Amino acid sequence: MKKKHIVLKVIGCIVCVLVALTVGYKMHMYYDIEEHEFYDVDTMKSEGRDFSASSVVYMTKDISPEGLQKVYEALNVDPKGNVAIKLSTGEAGNPNHLDPDLIKNLIQSVDGTIIECNTAYSGSKRADTAMHMQVAKDHGFTDIADVDIMDRDGYISIPVEGGKNLKENWVGKNLANYDYVLVLTHFKGHPMGGFGGALKNISIGIASREGKVRIHSGGMLKKPTITLAALTTNQDTFTESMAEAAKSVYDYEGHGDNITFISVMNRMSVDCDCVSSPAEVDMHDIGILASNDPVALDQACIDLVFEAPDGGSLQNRITSLNGLHILKHAEEIGLGNRAYEIVDLDEAQDGDN
Repeated sequence: MKKKHIVLKVIGCIVCVLVALTVGYKMHMYYDIEEHEFYDVDTMKSEGRDFSASSVVYMTKDISPEGLQKVYEALNVDPKGNVAIKLSTGEAGNPNHLDPDLIKNLIQSVDGTIIECNTAYSGSKRADTAMHMQVAKDHGFTDIADVDIMDRDGYISIPVEGGKNLKENWVGKNLANYDYVLVLTHFKGHPMGGFGGALKNISIGIASREGKVRIHSGGMLKKPTITLAALTTNQDTFTESMAEAAKSVYDYEGHGDNITFISVMNRMSVDCDCVSSPAEVDMHDIGILASNDPVALDQACIDLVFEAPDGGSLQNRITSLNGLHILKHAEEIGLGNRAYEIVDLDEAQDGDN
């Protein structure tokens, strides 16, 4: 009888511990869903919403090499020295990555080198440098430019100023070899961050394998894969860490003087280019946008998705994962402005005719 009583007490203690862990985990993982609001200056003024500053975002609906060149020229930048082109080479089997034929002329006009870092999730064909280069070749990127997997020889640490989760960011070692970074982003959804835009491209995208895990875990973990980090990190902590990592790269590049951003809004699945079998594209192509402010650029892309009558799937993916929080935190830490003004380059061209 005494033995039975002891066993029941042990079982009771185990149950209490499991309940406490479950409740604690749920509380730790909880996050609010932030409602979408439009941040174009005209809307903000009409609604009486305050903003202290705004940034310019250039746009064309012409998704072609000529359209890409047009938005690039509107940025009025003049890259010097060794120019890096940050893009995603896309997971093997994913057809939605940027088309090499679309970006070839621009990359070659600045004598750019495509830069990437290895992935940190299991099952990826791009977690190993040799296989990553093979995927880049298969997707046509090695035909248009040299490709540098920047963390093939490790990483360097760069400081994070003003971060509450990260104090340092581990980026591909070879980032130090470049004088200027042109960020070419395929805007789309993402199964973990809600969406993949310019901020993700310079945070997760430029982080080494180890750096990716640090971002996913809010600075707690450092070894691949990201599975444990994803399971134990609050969603807002993850997106805040992406914003902080993005700011560290922006600051590293002359506090924005040596980096600029172009995003292509076509073939937008709810899944990232890092997914080998993404969900089907179910919304129309929108155009190409560019800005020297990555926060304003991502916000403008988001607003265009929420304006689209066929954007329901992507809208739901973004809000369900509170993807908008990265924009809020990025603005709070001084990376850029959510408020923006669109300069329609197509209208400007029509007016000249």
